[in-house]
Amino acid sequence: MHIRFLGATGTVTGSKYLLTSGGATMLLDCGLFQGYKQLRLRNWDALPVAPAEIDAVVLTHAHLDHSGYLPLLVKNGFRGKVLCSEATYDLCKILLPDSGRLLEEEAIHANRQGSSRHAPAQPLYTEADAVRALGHFSPVPFGKPFEIADKLSGTLALGGHILGAAIVTISDGQRSVVFSGDLGRLHDAIMVEPSAIAHCDYLVLESTYGDRRHDPADPLILLGQTIRKTAARGGVTVIPAFAVGRAQSLLYAIHQLKQQGMLPAALPVYLNSPMATDATALYQKHRKLHRLDHQQCEAMCRTAHIVNSVEESIALNQRQVPMVIIAASGMATGGRVLHHLKAFGGDARNTILFAGFQAGGTRGAAMLGGATEIKIYGEYVPLRASVYQIDNLSAHADADEILQWLGHFKQPPRRTFITHGEPAAADALRHRIEETLHWHCRVPDYLEQLELR
Repeated sequence: MHIRFLGATGTVTGSKYLLTSGGATMLLDCGLFQGYKQLRLRNWDALPVAPAEIDAVVLTHAHLDHSGYLPLLVKNGFRGKVLCSEATYDLCKILLPDSGRLLEEEAIHANRQGSSRHAPAQPLYTEADAVRALGHFSPVPFGKPFEIADKLSGTLALGGHILGAAIVTISDGQRSVVFSGDLGRLHDAIMVEPSAIAHCDYLVLESTYGDRRHDPADPLILLGQTIRKTAARGGVTVIPAFAVGRAQSLLYAIHQLKQQGMLPAALPVYLNSPMATDATALYQKHRKLHRLDHQQCEAMCRTAHIVNSVEESIALNQRQVPMVIIAASGMATGGRVLHHLKAFGGDARNTILFAGFQAGGTRGAAMLGGATEIKIYGEYVPLRASVYQIDNLSAHADADEILQWLGHFKQPPRRTFITHGEPAAADALRHRIEETLHWHCRVPDYLEQLELR
């Protein structure tokens, strides 16, 4: 068995692992690179294997840094199955077409503004490409074995990160590899904790928060304080949020804050993300995958006024009254939140509040780094609003939680590969695992290939 690291090395994006054994070839995850331009340019590079030669793709979850390259893979010749949980499939039906649509809109805007070095600018893929990719999906139940080219077998276990997220085990009958995907929190308010894994020969482990602990303070209190202070000075709280996962956690948290009297019941809350609206409805369908009951799901869905049209979204920017706006994307890389940042970012009364990890090279990272202006659609916009982050609202396990999850293993894997983290985070987690558990760890390089004996 051989593994090649085609992404998520030195970065938290572009997750792709090429696994080959006995004539079978598969991709574990198929994500887009995001953030720094030199990373995004990798999306245009040819893979080191022809897509037509790949027998199957297995997805850990639906976020675009794990699934967003699929439309291009199919466009370039992939003809196999995409295996994932049913909830991941349902979310990809929302996320992938929207991704294609946004890429088309960005190309159109670049051509209008003449801001691209290419004439004309072309999208990486289109909405139609994404729809075609969805025809390759073949959902599998958690815990039920599946086969790939009669050479490899696999199973999915609950990952806890977002709805449908999975920890994936792949075996060729002689050795097994576990891919953690993005590990969820141990005590998340909505999602169940990651499944315990007892055995594997090799482990591919995420390290997004591998060099830090989440703030032990109650995130509800921090969220309520931030929104109240902003509203008291007549400001608007704009929350860039991932449409899948963070948006729902925020809605439920705001519902709790209003219910407990920690936020005014009359404070307007808007959810300006068609994707997030559709994703929220899926929590009722997949209730076994999270902690909320029917009534709690209903309350979460009723917390915000849903912004349905572009016209309503534009009109929202004219409202200079205290309110909360939740809009995608979570790292401010695209979507409707950009228009809100442009409208409200220049006013010191307002607050931009981040509730998730911000990859290097994104607008979110730049704003948290102290930027005084941000570039939106080719125009520099002044940034005078307060910028905060509540990282313990994150859907990623921190370093302590990762170590607790590793404690379920009955014996050390032969080797643990630390991926899906910025360089400092990945190396810190490597060092900690080696020092405390005495496991053999490695932080692989981009495109590195290794034999798993």
